[in-house]
Amino acid sequence: MNGRAIMVQGTSSGAGKSFLATALCRYYARLGLRVAPFKAQNMSNNARVVAGGEMGSAQYFQALAARAVPEVRMNPVLLKPEGDQKSQVVVLGRPDPALSRLPWHARKARLWPVVRRALLELMEAYELVILEGAGSPAEINLKHSDIVNMRVALEARARVLLVADIDRGGAFAHLYGTYALLEPEERALIRGFVLNKFRGDPSLLSPAPERLEALTGVPTVAVLPYWPDHGLPEEDGVFDARPVGQGFTVAVVAYPRASNLDELEPLKHLPGVRLVWARQPEVLEGAGLVVLPGSKHTASDLAWLQARGLAEALRAHAQAGRPLLGICGGLQMLGRALHDPSGIESPGSHTGLGLLPLETVFKAEKIQRHTRLRLEGLTGFWRALEGLEVAGYEIRHGESGGLYFQQGSVLGLYLHGLFENPEVLGRLFGQEGGGLEARFEAMADLVAAQFRPGFLESLLER
Repeated sequence: MNGRAIMVQGTSSGAGKSFLATALCRYYARLGLRVAPFKAQNMSNNARVVAGGEMGSAQYFQALAARAVPEVRMNPVLLKPEGDQKSQVVVLGRPDPALSRLPWHARKARLWPVVRRALLELMEAYELVILEGAGSPAEINLKHSDIVNMRVALEARARVLLVADIDRGGAFAHLYGTYALLEPEERALIRGFVLNKFRGDPSLLSPAPERLEALTGVPTVAVLPYWPDHGLPEEDGVFDARPVGQGFTVAVVAYPRASNLDELEPLKHLPGVRLVWARQPEVLEGAGLVVLPGSKHTASDLAWLQARGLAEALRAHAQAGRPLLGICGGLQMLGRALHDPSGIESPGSHTGLGLLPLETVFKAEKIQRHTRLRLEGLTGFWRALEGLEVAGYEIRHGESGGLYFQQGSVLGLYLHGLFENPEVLGRLFGQEGGGLEARFEAMADLVAAQFRPGFLESLLER
């Protein structure tokens, strides 16, 4: 292998692995290195279309931070939850129905060769690969089927950074407990502990870092501040249900299998916009715009809307002439019916909300493509977008006879990424928001300031 590897692992989900990995991608790219991200297996309903199919959004943004072209080898296995005990398995960008039907632990033998080959190919093609783990490497109930944490680190001979979320409390116990549960050869890979999401004066942490180093031999090499407004989607696209911002209210309906929520991230940081997540009908009251996002299981999320009383609230919102936007699965719900003759999601036919003149048929072949779309014939609130060409992507099984539909105040689009077009934000909200490059640079500046001087460079030594 020509390349070197640095791996970010965490003591838990949500510790900040994706954030740190993204920051390191840009930090090392600024040193002039050819850098690529890698996460062996991601579980998320947030994906992006790239050459070869689709990959997790987190690794897509990490590739952009690394100034690399995103590709499916950077996330060879993507699990897209469709229910509490069911996921679609995407391998090297394409859904694998046979693997999707296998039990969780039975997939390892089929997936590890794919993961290993993608990792080694990237390490041949790039000077440095920034690896990201999943959850915790010390989940002893999952250790025998690990293809994403320490097995990857050992294969790549990676230098490992172990991250803990200190805002949760118990961070030093989490770090020590994770270290203690690892095998000796795994512990030997850990080069530093990182405390993330810290609020306050770092000097107050002493003597805990020193005690932890005495127990493990591993230093605490960085204390990263709590930074909720860094501007990138949360780890694996998980959203915070608290309202964000002030002004014109955009209510996003947060059904259980909502997908591609990362495309709404620009709204969280747009001056004059208040973003709220709606799980109850009353949250829609007074909203200037309601958004039905994508869904990984449209029929079940539609049933959830009806059971919660949100279906009637959405109809009332539209009948009052207030704007309503459906994206992909949201578009399908707005139609008259869903037909699933092959059982792609839920066999049979299902009645939609009836707010758009369309019916959707689910087909076995999955559409995964980049799309440019000129919006024409729009009226009312949506007239602001008339004649605008927008760029985005499609990930779907459903066919509805077109890419966008409008009836009254209701607009449905199959295009993901509408709000990632700055001119859309400018026309609808009067503000275009900041760009990705500025966010990547700020993240790299943060790690440069918070890590021990020279430590990140020392990780590059052979």
